[in-house]
Amino acid sequence: MLNQHLNNCDLVMRSLKHERKNMNHQFDELTKGLAQSVTRRAALKKFGVGLAGMALACLGLTTKAEANWKTCLPSGTYGCRHSGDCCSKQCVGGFEGFLKFCA
Repeated sequence: MLNQHLNNCDLVMRSLKHERKNMNHQFDELTKGLAQSVTRRAALKKFGVGLAGMALACLGLTTKAEANWKTCLPSGTYGCRHSGDCCSKQCVGGFEGFLKFCA
């Protein structure tokens, strides 16, 4: 029984050492990547791509927020675009495509 317990402890210690070596290797790879020099052109290109991605993400989030109304809009509420947005199914006033009132 004691031998089995010692064998289990030995396996756990080997596993921990292996994980530690793996983490050290990953950290070394990260620091090597950070230490490499980057040209100004490449840095600006990556910055531009990141900025464009942020802009697209912001635009995507606003359209989702507008589309995910929990319920229909009650009568007298400003903000409908189509009759389907209103509980009364009557979106009136204004021009097509602009915000109107629920009747």
